[in-house]
Amino acid sequence: MDHNRRNMIKSSAAIAAGATIFSPNMLFGNDDRKARIAFIGLGGRGRWHLRLCLERDDVEVKAICDIDPEAIELTNQMLKKAGYKNVPVYSEHEEIYQKMLEQGDIDGVIIATPWVWHTKMACAAMRAGIYAGIEVSAANTLEECWDLVNTYEETGTPCMILENVNYRRDIMAILNMVRQGIFGELIHMECGYQHNLWNVKFNPGVEFGPGSKGEARWRTQHSISRNGDVYPTHGLGPVSSMLDVNFGNRLMYLTSTASKARGLHHYIVKTAGEDHPNADVDFKLGDVITTVIKTANDETITVQHDTNLPRPYSLGFRVQGTEGLWMDVNSSIYLDGKSPEHQWEAAAPYLEKYDHPLWKRYEEKAVGGGHGGMDFFVDHAFVESIKRKVNTPLDAYDAAAWSSIAPLSEVSIAHGSEPVDIPDFTRGMWMKRKPKFALGDEY
Repeated sequence: MDHNRRNMIKSSAAIAAGATIFSPNMLFGNDDRKARIAFIGLGGRGRWHLRLCLERDDVEVKAICDIDPEAIELTNQMLKKAGYKNVPVYSEHEEIYQKMLEQGDIDGVIIATPWVWHTKMACAAMRAGIYAGIEVSAANTLEECWDLVNTYEETGTPCMILENVNYRRDIMAILNMVRQGIFGELIHMECGYQHNLWNVKFNPGVEFGPGSKGEARWRTQHSISRNGDVYPTHGLGPVSSMLDVNFGNRLMYLTSTASKARGLHHYIVKTAGEDHPNADVDFKLGDVITTVIKTANDETITVQHDTNLPRPYSLGFRVQGTEGLWMDVNSSIYLDGKSPEHQWEAAAPYLEKYDHPLWKRYEEKAVGGGHGGMDFFVDHAFVESIKRKVNTPLDAYDAAAWSSIAPLSEVSIAHGSEPVDIPDFTRGMWMKRKPKFALGDEY
């Protein structure tokens, strides 16, 4: 770790005491500072992050790391096209990222590897004094959640969970409405990850594991060995920001219930027949996982995980308060005293009226930025945090709290849906911390 970076880390030691080095002017710099970024994991998601960074003139790509030769080849083609020559490549074995982190000229690393590596790699980056941008979910076990927080506090090095849905345009408009009191006092939230992933978990055909392609090489194994909400943050991240979780509020306890597991077996038999070897695989993950969370401020949150059955994509958002509610499934809204009595209204006019200032300012840059533009914002926030040497708008406490739902839901389901306490990863700091995500139009 170089002297300047160590001084920066020491100067931010207040993190451990509950303070933040976040600045309200952090996200939209107009200067010539550059962020020196490395990438670990260069599958489809990792290369997308790389593409967005290559489009910026304030990012220097300093290294790439992946054990898949095809991923390295495709990445090198992208780098060559962007004018890069001789970017260091680390690909010899699974632990080679450790050597990359010792390179000495890296400010931040974007981690887009299989889930089981996320926490280990993020903690290694923080210990090296390197900003960690960690794809979702950030952790798989409760121990890993604490590893993220403890390493963050011990080193003072920021860690950002790259939860892109927090930046989705309609979500940010609803956040704007929440903060302006349009829905009154919030009472109940719903969210989840509801998305048929048959073609992701099996590729090609009904194959998964070694020899298959893409996420089928590793993701399907989670459906065999785990029974819980293994992917909670796409829904929980946005509603947590609306409820000020970790900033005057916190997640207190949960109960989780799993349906029977039939969907993946059904797909295998339907596609390849009962005689296919994979038809004998015993899938543990319930097709629909329903988790109910209680907050310190007495709101309730329902989170659903539903990826093994045929259905259109939806995160199932519902934001409900004393003055009305919004739902994303039918893009509808009802506001007491404003909407026709007992009738839904189309949400679109409200979303346009309350469009978040960040989207108004950066719409042109966000267009084409992936997932409706929200990928632009999450990478932008990470890069600008590095340039300004400040904390990230989504931090290690967020990563731990949101990701903890996965292992805790597994515990609740294993014990007959009994209530399970959610740890206070801020160690009481949530009572004094001030909200910092997406405030104002100058970030």
